[in-house]
Amino acid sequence: MSDSQRFPVAAHSLAYLAHKGAYSAADAAPSAVLAASVPTNPVVVRRVTALLAKAGLIATRPGASGGAWLLRRPEDIRLNEVLAAVNGCAHIGSPPAGAKGCPVSEHIPRQVAKALTAAELAAADALSKVTIADLLAENPSSLAAFTPHKSCPVAA
Repeated sequence: MSDSQRFPVAAHSLAYLAHKGAYSAADAAPSAVLAASVPTNPVVVRRVTALLAKAGLIATRPGASGGAWLLRRPEDIRLNEVLAAVNGCAHIGSPPAGAKGCPVSEHIPRQVAKALTAAELAAADALSKVTIADLLAENPSSLAAFTPHKSCPVAA
């Protein structure tokens, strides 16, 4: 699974669990059901839910009667926590080591790495203002000023 898939799949999965009221093992949603909602492969969902469980956002149970359920209310799960749970920002790149002896190549990787840190901190700050409950709301105040990103299918 690509880095860029983890966060959207995680946010969608958490929102689905909240929508279905999955707050206990008895209400667990199987990975196949979550995958059909995203839509993606159940293996992708299981990888993401393993990360969410490790972060303490959900619990999971394997097997035929298994699935995932929320450990916290959707209004208490902020998207920056989800981002951190799935290992950071969508991978926007990392600077190459650079060529020895080139003054640009010896300087630029460090500066690009700082710029990437700035981007990750800005993303985390923006996402800290949005909850899973906001994703389910029609027009939450945390997202009211924005339009869908141009790369999203709904933006067209």
